[in-house]
Amino acid sequence: MSNEDITLTAGDAEVTVQPGNGGRIGGLRVGGTELLRQGDRFGCFPMVPWCGRIRDGRFRDGATVVQMPLNSPPHAIHGTARDGAWRTARTTADEAVITYDLVDPWPHTGRVTQVVGLTESSLTLTMSVETYADSFPAQIGWHPWFNRTLGGEDVTLDFTPTWQEERGPDHLPTGNRVDPEPGPWDDCFGMTDGVDVTLTWPGQLVLKVTSPEEWVVVYDEQEAAVCVEPQTGPPNGLNTLPRLVTPLEPLEATTTWSWTRL
Repeated sequence: MSNEDITLTAGDAEVTVQPGNGGRIGGLRVGGTELLRQGDRFGCFPMVPWCGRIRDGRFRDGATVVQMPLNSPPHAIHGTARDGAWRTARTTADEAVITYDLVDPWPHTGRVTQVVGLTESSLTLTMSVETYADSFPAQIGWHPWFNRTLGGEDVTLDFTPTWQEERGPDHLPTGNRVDPEPGPWDDCFGMTDGVDVTLTWPGQLVLKVTSPEEWVVVYDEQEAAVCVEPQTGPPNGLNTLPRLVTPLEPLEATTTWSWTRL
């Protein structure tokens, strides 16, 4: 099937899925109000087969050291799938399934599947990485750019992390866990009971980002948008906390955004 944009609707909610633009969510409108920053690089893109930065673009893959292109020098950032064209496997009015086959520069063959499901009050994103060949380390995450304002007051963030990953001068976790510090953030947090972050646009909308995963990066240093990124491990996690994809065991993750109008 093609990789043209897909529009899903449920109640007064509408989501645009863009297989041809890195498998990203191009827009999420609730009652006609766009929640995601617009633009080819924004919306919400999948981070796979890794999340955030890999130090110097290098990770250990068994006995081999693999070098990824430095797309955020001196590091490699956010995986390769957001730069590729995904394919549409199937769609209904309120669900889309899209796939992406891992290719160079990633050294292993594998397939990524993303399921986008919409209801009147929630969006659920589910992703899996599977292989029928070599095992390899991988990560899954999502990088939404939520508009800082929906036309009124700025959004506020509310969450209670268990810890914060200490951030080194190279923007990567040092390996130390510290007590959570006040923002602004470009930081990774651990949430032992799963990711649970509430965004409130005063007088307009409350949106909760949840995930069974225990890692979330919060990035609010940009004027136009704030990012709340659930993921299966910390930045540089291919080196520090690798999750293995094997022929018997795919890597799977999910996140749900649920909203209520104020």
